Amino acid sequence: MKFKGFAAALTAATVMLGGIATAESHVDPAIAGAIKARQATMQLYAFSLGTLGGMAKGAIDYDADAASAAANNLAALTKLNQMAMWPQGSDSESVDGSRALPAIWTDFAGVSEKAKAAADAADAMAMAAGNGLDALRGAIGGVGASCGGCHKAYRAPE
Repeated sequence: MKFKGFAAALTAATVMLGGIATAESHVDPAIAGAIKARQATMQLYAFSLGTLGGMAKGAIDYDADAASAAANNLAALTKLNQMAMWPQGSDSESVDGSRALPAIWTDFAGVSEKAKAAADAADAMAMAAGNGLDALRGAIGGVGASCGGCHKAYRAPE
């Protein structure tokens, strides 16, 4: 049952992102595809975080099943092997449509550390989300901090 929800979210995100241009037409198709894949992954993160954050803020009524589904999807996303989505030459200085800073490719240890922090925070959220609004609120800060830590270091502003 959880897989069907994830598959539906993935399908919806793919359809919504189909029209978004990620790079100019002169970009190597493999690099353009990698950028599109990682941007789609980030959209899926945002989709799950929107549910969790909305509940934490009180903008969405708390629902244990929906919170658990969003948190489990988030945790699953952090475990994807994303190496193929980050080829050399797909940074913001090399390609229009990318916000990835070149530092990603020069600070692999830092990127790996931040990715592990995000996975750990997502796992903690998955454990907490279905256990009441207070538990969800207690775990959301770690998720936000892990996302922000990576974005501040490795993502160019809009």
